[in-house]
Amino acid sequence: MDVKEGKEKFVQAWGTLGSNWGVNRTMAQVHALLLITPGSLSAEAIMEDLKISRGNANMNIRALIDWGLIYKELKPGERKEFFIAEKDMWEVMKSIIAQRKKKELEPLLKVLDEITEVEGLCQHSSEFCNVVRDIKMFSCKADSALEKLTKADSNWFVGTFLKMIK
Repeated sequence: MDVKEGKEKFVQAWGTLGSNWGVNRTMAQVHALLLITPGSLSAEAIMEDLKISRGNANMNIRALIDWGLIYKELKPGERKEFFIAEKDMWEVMKSIIAQRKKKELEPLLKVLDEITEVEGLCQHSSEFCNVVRDIKMFSCKADSALEKLTKADSNWFVGTFLKMIK
């Protein structure tokens, strides 16, 4: 397998991984392409490499910028915008965790806060309240752990992880 085939395989695999995580496949492919590109790419180069439309490229580039996974790079004398991926995988993972937490866990916690107030004296209401309380307790612990993880540095994480698996 040559480098070109390897790159294509990586972009496809990252796209599949992204869609398994609930991220748009094309967004993950744009991210993969920028991850494996040593320098920056213009939107046109991304469109050409991935064979996607301008609208699709621009929409996914903006989303990746919002997630903190890619950045604009201005080149002197160029009118085009260029984009480069964050290459530090620890920073990439922290950005992904922070976005997933914001989009998935925080809305769940808000709903759990609202429904914790359910009142009733029947068997169904007490069972409902117990289940909601357990889910909320677990979700709060997950939220706290993810918050610590996104604020930690990679040395702390690796050390803690290695202690856990021993």
